[in-house]
Amino acid sequence: MLCVSMVTAVRTESTMRLKRFLLRYFPPGIILEYEKGGELKTKSIDLLELSPETDVERLVEEIRVAEPLITASRSQQVALLIRRLQEKLGQPEQRRFYLFKVLRAHILPLTNVAFNKAGSSFITGSYDRTCKVWDTSSGEELHTLEGHRNVVYAIQFNNPYGDKIATGSFDKTCKLWSAETGECFHTFKGHTAEIVCLAFNPQSTLVATGSMDTTAKLWDVKSGEEALTLSGHSAEIISLSFNTVGDRLITGSFDHTVSVWDIPSGRKIHTLIGHRGEISSAQFNWDCSLVATASMDKSCRLWDATSGKCVATLTGHEDEVLDVAFDSTGQLVATASADGTARVYSAASRKCIAKLEGHDGEISKICFNAQGTRLLTASSDKTSRLWDPQTGQCVQALEGHMDEIFSCAFNYEGNIIITGSKDNTCRIWR
Repeated sequence: MLCVSMVTAVRTESTMRLKRFLLRYFPPGIILEYEKGGELKTKSIDLLELSPETDVERLVEEIRVAEPLITASRSQQVALLIRRLQEKLGQPEQRRFYLFKVLRAHILPLTNVAFNKAGSSFITGSYDRTCKVWDTSSGEELHTLEGHRNVVYAIQFNNPYGDKIATGSFDKTCKLWSAETGECFHTFKGHTAEIVCLAFNPQSTLVATGSMDTTAKLWDVKSGEEALTLSGHSAEIISLSFNTVGDRLITGSFDHTVSVWDIPSGRKIHTLIGHRGEISSAQFNWDCSLVATASMDKSCRLWDATSGKCVATLTGHEDEVLDVAFDSTGQLVATASADGTARVYSAASRKCIAKLEGHDGEISKICFNAQGTRLLTASSDKTSRLWDPQTGQCVQALEGHMDEIFSCAFNYEGNIIITGSKDNTCRIWR
């Protein structure tokens, strides 16, 4: 039976009226737009285990039983949407990427790259104290975001909206910018050491920043005021991320622990204790049931997000684990290590299903495309590589950078890649 995850509605059909369906390809799901008490609301039906082989009629029946907004008269419409999702999932992944442009992006090495949700533009951060906004289709520079007094290290769009950019700097401040005009809306001041990680909440109302001062702070996007300070770690915070709902934040620290915080109260719910080395990365899966943590102790751990209990220790690497990523459905976990290899594990069985070998240097970044059909790695060997996560086969090496690659990213469609390097350039691959 396919597991259908959804926000359960109270059975008050008389007060709720379905307006329309929206399709979400990655991860597969159907968004219901409905009216309740004169207000327009949305809820999602997540079809995380959907495959081309799923029995559609049976699935529609399961959805109807669980969701009062889906009446008998809507069944065929829902079946049609599910078949469209199946079609998308069934498309073979055979794309080969070619170098489209080399951008002499900055006068000093790059720190990070990031796409907006549409993939129409991307940003680069640099040791030269700036962040630049680029047009993906032409490779033209749209804006230079100037004002920081030290390295611009952490950068992000407020996806899915993509109209704002946050930049975190070694100058201890975070700045909020207009993606359209390059205007600086706010400078968030309060940290007493370098900011090394940041994230927007899904609603784009808050920016979270993590600092070497051992604290994380939340900032109000509208007012520019500090909303919360999250204290409790005894060493630097180097990783943070929101869950997909926005009511939880995780912070990973050099104190070997990860904290789970309730938002907006700022209360610490769990401390994830068990690693024997510094945390390098921490991520939620899509349905917020699991947290994955990567550590300098050569392991990755999976934790139950509700109880805070460790449910698996993923071993096999011979050196520090530098990055971890879930695929969009949360069924696969990928790890990148200083040992020059990456690994793919099943989140359900917790077994290693593929070992990715081929890099000649440490792998600092790893990410899935939205479809979950390809993995992208960035390495100190000056290459980025594309992998089949099921077989571990390297399907393409992206070569040409003159120095180590720090950062890499797919656009949402999975047909464009950006790589950022210590050689001061970034490359667009299509």
